[in-house]
Formats: sequence, C-alpha cells, structure tokens
Amino acid sequence: MDGRTGKEIYSQNANARLHPASLTKMMTLYMAFTAIERGQVRLDSRFTVTPHAAGQPPSRLGLRAGQQIELRYLIRAAAVKSANDAATAIGEGLAGSEKRFGQQMTAMARALGMNNSNFLNANGLTQQGHYSSARDMTLLGRRLFYDFPQYYSIFSRRSADAGIATVSSTNKRFLDSYSGADGIKTGYTRAAGFNLTASAQRGSKRIIATVMGGQSTAQRNEVMAQLLDTGFGKAPTKVREERPDPPAYIAERKRSVQMARSA
Repeated sequence: MDGRTGKEIYSQNANARLHPASLTKMMTLYMAFTAIERGQVRLDSRFTVTPHAAGQPPSRLGLRAGQQIELRYLIRAAAVKSANDAATAIGEGLAGSEKRFGQQMTAMARALGMNNSNFLNANGLTQQGHYSSARDMTLLGRRLFYDFPQYYSIFSRRSADAGIATVSSTNKRFLDSYSGADGIKTGYTRAAGFNLTASAQRGSKRIIATVMGGQSTAQRNEVMAQLLDTGFGKAPTKVREERPDPPAYIAERKRSVQMARSA
C-alpha cells in the first residue's frame, strides 16, 4: 500500500481470514493510544495485573498477579517485545475484561474499515474465531502511523525500558536489514506461521505491507523486502497525501484505573 494515499499497489489473498498472531497487538496499542489521547487514561496510569494476565504464555514481560505497573511500560513491552502478559494487562485495564476488550477492538476495526477482522483477545494467541487479514493489518498499520505520530516511533525501537526489565525488539532483524524500515510489528504462532506488518520510507515515499503465513523469519523478511521494493518501484514520487479521518467510535473504559500523582 502507498502509505501516503492508502492506495493498494499489490495484493495476493489479501482478504483471507487468517490467524494474526501478535499483529493483534497493533490493535491493542491503537486502543491504548486512543484512550490516552481522549483523556480516558494517561501514560502514568497504573494498571493492576490480574492472575489471567500474569498467566499468559511466552513471550512475557514477567508480570505478577496483583502487581501495579504504569501503562507506558505495558505499551513498550507489548510493542517492542510482543509480551503477551503486557498486552492482556492493557486490554483488561482499559475495558475491565478480555472479552469486553475484544468486542471493543472489533468495533474499532469496523470503524476503521477492517471488514475481515474479529478480535477475541488482546495478544493474538490462537483462538477459534479470532482472525484478521493482510489487507486489514496493512490498513491498521497506516492508521497507527497517521493517527498517532506522537507514539509511532516506538515501533522502530531496538530495545525499551519496560519498568521491570529492558526488552529487545522482535523486529530488530528486519529493521536493521531493510533501508528505511521504521516498524511495525511481528507475529508468530504455530497456527499462524511467521507474520509481519512493515512500514518503510525512502525519500517522499512510504510503503506499508503485510505478510502472513511465512515459513520462517528469514523467508518472511525476504518476501516483505520484495513487497516493499515493488511498492517503492511503482509508487509515484509526487502524490497528494490523503490523511484518514478519525474513526467514529469511542470505547468506554473501565472506571477504576488509578492515576499516578504527578510529582
């Protein structure tokens, strides 16, 4: 996709409903950024970790049930390390339950025009009925770039302070190997294969693409590089930028989020 206009350059099976794995966390983060910008929570809001969140399988930050942690650290862990416990803690902290958060994620997806996505959890672990498509995830990647430029740089970090640990990026290999790459998110489960939504800028051009069902990290990254190369080759140098309109959906948040006092 030409990131500046949202116009598709190339697609193959783009609407196939597939396991998104941790590409799901792009929507979890979109929901968190939305809540922050609407004043529903703050980066220093402290979320209480539930036993359900603490019990998520790896990749994990290492949260403990009953622990309180600032939202900023959960965001970093989910975006950079792809920590499942952190993503679940975000969802439960914002909506009160994972089920309710999944409903809110799906409602937001519809508002963004993502018509082949249905979310049941915040982290992307395999669950029947939890699915998305390459086209939808590419669209979501574009929305993250345009709707939240103040937070977008987190997707290019090679490491981040997540409060209880310094975490390393799951996407470091691609970020380091592809010129102009600045995000966005990897995903892997046995059911999904190797997934990646990537964005890169060269000169005036920005290309965003998604690969789902890759056979390995190396093969997925190779296909992604080919997609982005095709995009840069075919996209016009000069084009009128078309910024997306804000989505017409406001999710209700859980009422008991604690705000940390500012020093």
